[in-house]
Amino acid sequence: MVYVGVMGHGTVGSGVAEVLQRNADSIAKRAGTEIRIKRILDLRDFPDLSYHQLFTKDVGDILGDPEIKIVVEVMGGINPAYTFTRKALESGKHVVTSNKELVALHGAE
Repeated sequence: MVYVGVMGHGTVGSGVAEVLQRNADSIAKRAGTEIRIKRILDLRDFPDLSYHQLFTKDVGDILGDPEIKIVVEVMGGINPAYTFTRKALESGKHVVTSNKELVALHGAE
């Protein structure tokens, strides 16, 4: 099993969560292992979602968790996305981002 941390739950982040949950079986079959979201970082609360227990407001819950191997950054903008992404990479996590602005300004790093 591979655990994922998602940073952001706007349009893109909620779509990532939905796709990973709705298509879990076919993704696991293709990947050769189950891929499961362990934590979602967002400052808002989502008490009506079936996965509300996954939410955190503390990025340390994702960056400091050794079980989370992949971080999906879908916060947008530069700050704090850059800082969080850099820390994730420095801690040995793989990072996936849809943040074109972040990649344009800091991708070479």
